[in-house]
Amino acid sequence: MPVRIVQSKQNERVKQLRRALAQPGRDAHALAGIEGPNLLHEALRAGLRIDCVFAAQGSQHLLDDLSLPPETNILLMPREILASALATETPQPIAALVQPPDWSWTHLLGPQHNTAPLILVLAGLQDPGNLGSILRSAEAFGANGILSLPGTVSAWNPKAVRASAGSVFRLPLINVTEPECFLKLHEAGVKICATAVRGAVPADQVNLAGPVALLIGNEGNGVPDDLAALASGAITIPCPGPVESLNASVAASILLYEAARQRKAHR
Repeated sequence: MPVRIVQSKQNERVKQLRRALAQPGRDAHALAGIEGPNLLHEALRAGLRIDCVFAAQGSQHLLDDLSLPPETNILLMPREILASALATETPQPIAALVQPPDWSWTHLLGPQHNTAPLILVLAGLQDPGNLGSILRSAEAFGANGILSLPGTVSAWNPKAVRASAGSVFRLPLINVTEPECFLKLHEAGVKICATAVRGAVPADQVNLAGPVALLIGNEGNGVPDDLAALASGAITIPCPGPVESLNASVAASILLYEAARQRKAHR
């Protein structure tokens, strides 16, 4: 594998990594930055194209067991130069620029699935940790994928990537406009359930075994009224304790579990 020594924070590839981590966008075609050998291993396992690997001097042995393609470019640099590009308080000694998967509607609704679609729609979710946790739960409970509406944080935010524990590499997620989202789901016969605190049907009384999309709103304001009006109905999680609402990722996980439970019972 070609290895090049870097001695400046102003190196163009280092600056590219810094931008990718500091300002992750919603453009699925832009390179994404990831930190740490574990995430790099998960990216390789998922078949992602590794554009460039960055290693701190003295830590290149961490790459030995990663089965990097022979054409992969590796930049070796002093630890402080690599740390200057990373987003964590305790910087990892390994980072990489990777090409995100190119997901489409076919990956979410295509004929390759042998069960009814189970999809999450995220409307204005702002906390990257919540998004990453939702990705992990969605993969764990067998969801087809996630639709990310405008105003939702990028799935390639470093905190979201870490919280997903690699699920962001494997679970289909596409960024869509609100009209496209609702049109495609309605055309596919997918029932859309908006989460709500009041005036909604308890989750265990809603049929989640059929084609369904769970609409999760902003952490503070919930699902916007105009989007809730386009949904097929409202769903809630009854809480017997003195808590009015749940964290977005916790609520999504509970609903995903209930959907998985119902689907298992209907097999």
